[in-house]
Amino acid sequence: MSLPIHDPVALSKALIRRPSVTPLDEGALSVLEEHLAPLDFSCHRLTFTEKGTPDVDNLYARFGKEGPNLCFAGHTDVVPPGDLSTWTSDPFQPEIRKGRLYGRGAADMKCAIAAFVAAASRVVAMFGDKIPGSISLLITGDEEGPAINGTVKMLDWLRANNEVLNACVVGEPTNINVLGDMIKIGRRGSMNVQVTVRGTQGHVAYPTLADNPVPRLLQFLKTVDDCVFDKGTEHFPPTNLEITTIDVGNPTTNLIPATATARLNIRFNDQHSGNSLSKYMETVRAEIAGNSNAIDMDISVSGEAFLTPPGDLSNLVADAVTAVSGQTPELSTTGGTSDARFIKDHCPVVELGLVNATAHKVDENASIDDIYALADIYERVLVGYFGLA
Repeated sequence: MSLPIHDPVALSKALIRRPSVTPLDEGALSVLEEHLAPLDFSCHRLTFTEKGTPDVDNLYARFGKEGPNLCFAGHTDVVPPGDLSTWTSDPFQPEIRKGRLYGRGAADMKCAIAAFVAAASRVVAMFGDKIPGSISLLITGDEEGPAINGTVKMLDWLRANNEVLNACVVGEPTNINVLGDMIKIGRRGSMNVQVTVRGTQGHVAYPTLADNPVPRLLQFLKTVDDCVFDKGTEHFPPTNLEITTIDVGNPTTNLIPATATARLNIRFNDQHSGNSLSKYMETVRAEIAGNSNAIDMDISVSGEAFLTPPGDLSNLVADAVTAVSGQTPELSTTGGTSDARFIKDHCPVVELGLVNATAHKVDENASIDDIYALADIYERVLVGYFGLA
């Protein structure tokens, strides 16, 4: 019996029609199952829960039982479309205009998932049991959300069930201008800090009877903002700290406020860790607070910096990109965080998807030609990884 060869654009449309705004699935994973099961992929629907968070549905699908296991990771959840009146067409009714497919999730990252499924269908149909290993997909439903009941718990499930990943390609939209101009081989870490300085409220005409927290907050912010954490590395830009808000909440002109709060974010390279930067922030807090306990900090690290050093996996993907697109991709660690920050603890991981220019925007879209080309790239990656050429 011949196996189906899936069209990446048709599958992209089917996925976009599912309004899978985090944490809802709305049938997106079932669409993937319907396309993967006829290819002899074993599909596991994994629903995880945690108190205080919504349940999330996820999918792990695998063709083959032996190693090595090359995994494609991605997410079917999308960000909300916002004001529907600002869209040229319904964000969940895919529409092709002038060679581009429009709809929420087109760039980030339903079309990339469709491209990989299409590539896998070609390779499985062509080589079948001759593939010396396994092809798998790790698809989550909460990457755009808190990322608690998705990839992290899926990876725990894989380990508990002796499912080993040997290499992974994440389909996040990595390219800046044209398909193939950038592959991610790592990501910076991200730390959020909220600083609250407590003082004593009082009348501005009697400052000795009050304690203004604003100067101490400004001193704290100037100290950390002036810090040169490093000069960057071969693969990472310098660590940067950005102050994102300063809030006093004081509508009165003659009142010294009782508290002042600020938030900041640090994007850091692999010369630092969340722990080392937390210690630095605590040192600054202690210096400015002195013997008092008047400065509170709330620190959260959403991901550590990591790097998959250039090597076999990045070379394989880069060669596939060049063969299909003619581009020589930059190996980069720029941008925000992705689920690769969890996968890197299990196997080498790189990221390659579509152009990211319209991700999360009104009229999000992807080039039809790019969708087909990405499927060709993924096919070459699969063929090359398993030595099938």
